[in-house]
Order: sequence, then C-alpha cells, then structure tokens
Amino acid sequence: MKLSLFSNKSYDQDSFTSANEDSRHELEFIDTQLNLASVEQANGKSAICVFVNDQVDASVLRKLYAQGTRLICLRCAGYNNVDIAEANKLGIKVVNVPAYSPHAVAEHALALILALNRHIPQAYERVHSGNFTLDGLIGFDLNGKTAGIIGTGRIGAIVACTLQSLGIKVLATDPIQNPQCCHQGIEYADLDTILSRSDIISLHCSLTAETCNLIGHDEISKMKPGVMLINTSRGASVNTEAAIEGLESGQIGYLGIDVYEHEQSIFLNAKSKEDYKDALLDKLISLPNVIVTPHQAFFTTEALHNIAVTTLNSLTEFEQGSELSHLL
Repeated sequence: MKLSLFSNKSYDQDSFTSANEDSRHELEFIDTQLNLASVEQANGKSAICVFVNDQVDASVLRKLYAQGTRLICLRCAGYNNVDIAEANKLGIKVVNVPAYSPHAVAEHALALILALNRHIPQAYERVHSGNFTLDGLIGFDLNGKTAGIIGTGRIGAIVACTLQSLGIKVLATDPIQNPQCCHQGIEYADLDTILSRSDIISLHCSLTAETCNLIGHDEISKMKPGVMLINTSRGASVNTEAAIEGLESGQIGYLGIDVYEHEQSIFLNAKSKEDYKDALLDKLISLPNVIVTPHQAFFTTEALHNIAVTTLNSLTEFEQGSELSHLL
C-alpha cells in the first residue's frame, strides 16, 4: 500500500525506509507541510502521514476525503492539529503513535532542568571565549527541592520518578492518578497546590480545551518567586506573553521549552531571523535564563524507529481490514 508522508525530513526518510525493508509498502516523501494550500498533493492518496505542525482541520479533511484519502497516520502521539470529530463524520480513520519513546521526552525535560540550573549554555560559551570565571554561574542543589508535575502519563511518570530519585519532593496533578506514581509515594494535589509549593514545574499534558493556556498570568502569579518552568508537551499550554512578563518580573527564574505557542511555521524548519517575524520568540531567545529547543525532545534513534514501525504496522492493519490498534 502507498503512504505519502508530508513534512518529510531526511531523518523521516531514513527511519521509514529502514523500517520498510521487509514490507511491500510504497513510500512517497513530500517535503511540504500539509495545509489547505498544499492538500492537492494528496490527490488520489488513500493513506497519508502527517506530523505535529501539519494542518488537518475540517476544511483540509473535507478536501482529503473528496480526493480519496481514507487513512491519516500521525507519526506522533498528540493530535490537537486534527479535527477528529470531522474525520469521524467523514469516515476517515486517524491513527497515532501513542508511545514512541516516553524516555526520550522525559530525558530532554531533565536535561533542560539541569542545563538551566547549572547555566550550562553560558558556561559553554564563556569557556569557548577564553573566560574561565564562575561569576553568574551559581546554581542550586536539586536535592531537597519540590517539583510539580502536571500530567502523569508515561512521560510525566518517568520525570516524576527520576526527580524523586534525586532527593526531590514530587507533587503531581492529573485527572487520572498513575499507579506507578502512587506506588512510588508521589503525592497528588490540585493545580493551585502545585503552583504555590513547587520550585520546579514541568508540563507533560496533552493539548485540549482545558489545557490550552493552562499556564497564564493568574497561574504564574501563584507560583513561588524564581520558579523554574519546563514545557516539553505542547506550546499552547503556556501563554507566552504571560511567561515573558513573569521572566521580566523575576516571578519565573528559569524557563525551558521545547515547544512554543506559535511554533507551527517556525520549528522543525531552517529559518533565519529574516525568514520569520516573531517578537515573542526573539525575546525568549534573548533572555539568559531561558533555553528554547526546536521540538527535539522526541528526537532519538529509538524514537524514530518506533514511530516508523508503529506507523507502518497501522498501514498494514488498514490494508488488511484489521482492527486498528491505535485508532483515535
């Protein structure tokens, strides 16, 4: 069966080609991002594959259906960019990759925490310029601090348990308590308690109507002064303007993000400052107590392999008329 992959990058082509070696699927790699302007490139394609910044709203879905598309494979876990209700209405099946590598994202969140605390980017640049002084590089012991984890699915649970192993008191909030976290003695609390008691707050929640701008002006005002805020989940979970105000006032002492509220046309692409106009992102990048990474938390060899294998398995299930294991 033929699968057309939109927003193709060289690493997608490598991982899918390798995973498809023993399969008879035909893969077509399309560099273009899927949106209403590019949807005609899917004409006649019964199955397509999209990523986090592809636009799969109702208008695109109706066009896809008219052109013959009946399966959409997300090569990611999140599906906030897809109108699932409209897809169901049209009869288009949508599948995702729910667990490509929770350790990859969790480890990246931990890397952001450590790099921010110990000023690793500044130390690296300083040493490379011949400056070996320590002024301005002071950090703090993580041991004895309190961390709040918002969302304890697979990724959040790994972060929570790892931080706990470092001697950190971990609080968590989630509508569904994770048995692994409960077994580890991690305390569940409401969001206000997380905000007021945590030295470090890390977001690991899906993007829904309830979590969109979950962290805004009011929430930041309830945080400890100098709090460290980490987001490796979805960019729109944090109101960027509110975060910048918090950074400028000192209410937020450190910000580490792998996702950005307005990242759709910027992240995962090669851009010069002349190619994009985003004053908020420029401001974030300019601040010394902020680390922005380009949606790379998932980006490991293992994760790319698992994404490709799971996606191709879904394609095989669809081709054979089997029950779809990862149907949304």
